[in-house]
Amino acid sequence: MPCVSFSFVLHHTMPIIEISSLTDPGIDVYSSLTERQLQKRLDPENSIFIAESPKVINVALDAGYHPLSLLCERRHIEGDAAGIIRRCGSNLPVYTGTRELLAELTGYALTRGVLCAMRRPQPPSAEEVCRNSRRIVVIDGVTDTTNIGAIFRSAAALGIDGVLLTPTSCDPLNRRSVRVSMGSVFLVPWTWLDRPIDSLNELGLRTVAMALTDDSIPIDDPILAAEPRLAMVMGTEGDGLSQETIASTDYVARIPMSHNVDSLNVAAAAAVAFWQLRPKS
Repeated sequence: MPCVSFSFVLHHTMPIIEISSLTDPGIDVYSSLTERQLQKRLDPENSIFIAESPKVINVALDAGYHPLSLLCERRHIEGDAAGIIRRCGSNLPVYTGTRELLAELTGYALTRGVLCAMRRPQPPSAEEVCRNSRRIVVIDGVTDTTNIGAIFRSAAALGIDGVLLTPTSCDPLNRRSVRVSMGSVFLVPWTWLDRPIDSLNELGLRTVAMALTDDSIPIDDPILAAEPRLAMVMGTEGDGLSQETIASTDYVARIPMSHNVDSLNVAAAAAVAFWQLRPKS
């Protein structure tokens, strides 16, 4: 059996666990488990995600997410991590070690030196996310984690009420998505969409596909802004939305562009759509 070297120190009644090996079972969530294993580990009630940096962790705590453990550089126990340690109470284990060891453990240098393993909550239903929502975004098949995080950040900043993701999209609680969103993924209600997009009409929403087609209308067409409840459908980074999806929506809209540029990155296009189609009152 591999040797695990660690020691316990009491710090404001919270167990501080000094590690000098990468094999302690308590730190496998930060090292050996893949994102898919974290998401589907044993059963949904035991699913986990990782939040990184004091700012992002505090946003998650403010939103009611439940912490399971912390991993931070030794120097941050009295520094960047101190406030989080105080917030999390006396029973939360805090794993610590040198910057070099933690970089080896996680595979990269830590941003601000603090990671937090958190319980993944059960997602709400699509009905709950859409209820009383005036503006929704549907993310269809977007698999780039950076784009997912950027879309969530724009959604939070520009007044989007909820996010629906098709099962082919990237997990918003992927570590990089969370980091890129700067915690915005915790601020906007979201869930997986397990129904056809045109079924959103049954929830009182009209739908608009963001796509370049012959019959698309400019995104600043007043008919779109006049819709009291609207779901904007954003497609993949490469191929965009399928013809089937486009045909199922109430409108198809395009962003007018100059210099013969034919498309924008999906995160940039989403930000433009959120701003242009935001509720005016």
